[in-house]
Amino acid sequence: MAELTAFSFRTGNSLLHGLDARFKLVFLALISFAGLKAYLPGLFILTLALAAVMIHTRLSFLSVLKEIRYFLILLLFVFAARALSTPGVPVLEADILGKTMAVTGEGLYHGTLICWRLILTVLLGLLLVSSTRPSEIRAVMGWFLAPFPFIPEKRVATMIGLTVRFIPLILSQAKETSDAQRARGIENRKNPVYRLTKFAIPLMRRTFEDADKLVIAMEARCYTENRTEPELSSGRADWVALVGVVCLCILIVVG
Repeated sequence: MAELTAFSFRTGNSLLHGLDARFKLVFLALISFAGLKAYLPGLFILTLALAAVMIHTRLSFLSVLKEIRYFLILLLFVFAARALSTPGVPVLEADILGKTMAVTGEGLYHGTLICWRLILTVLLGLLLVSSTRPSEIRAVMGWFLAPFPFIPEKRVATMIGLTVRFIPLILSQAKETSDAQRARGIENRKNPVYRLTKFAIPLMRRTFEDADKLVIAMEARCYTENRTEPELSSGRADWVALVGVVCLCILIVVG
């Protein structure tokens, strides 16, 4: 049984929970695009807005940091690569393996921009998943894809819905695998490749086994993609929120 994680849907009565899922997907696209075009002042404004929404939806900052800790490690490598590869005025120089490596001020600036934009995009997606039921996400994807010919919108929507449901399960299995390895003294192995291999292979095996079990269960129940989807309805609050999001995007880009 998967534990409740930051990437799981959480029931609530916040404004974000009550919005139409179609509008929330549009909000995600608009704010993500604005964030990718924003600079430090705009990113600061977006960060404050996301922090306020997370507090309103009662999403724990500590749980979020715990769930994305591996992504933060990846961002550190991205930041370091950007700081070392961007030409500019050197801030710090070091001789590594006979080659002079320089950290430039421009590299620090652009590395901060890229990492900040990426983490805000991840947080936006996390807010969408934690405030929207997987069945609603599936229905929304089918609704958006329906006008396009030659695209099996219900099949694609079902695949996306299953992917959203599997994310908490994979995270829970990763935690169980990590706990089991620590109980067996995996920290005594200093080789990072060995530790990564012993972690990734069992995790992938269990994930594929659970996927096979899910397929068998769906076939046994005569599952079909032609299902009655949740009703999607918009109201005044959705349109007011749309105006607010557009104003926020303009402020982010201009800021």
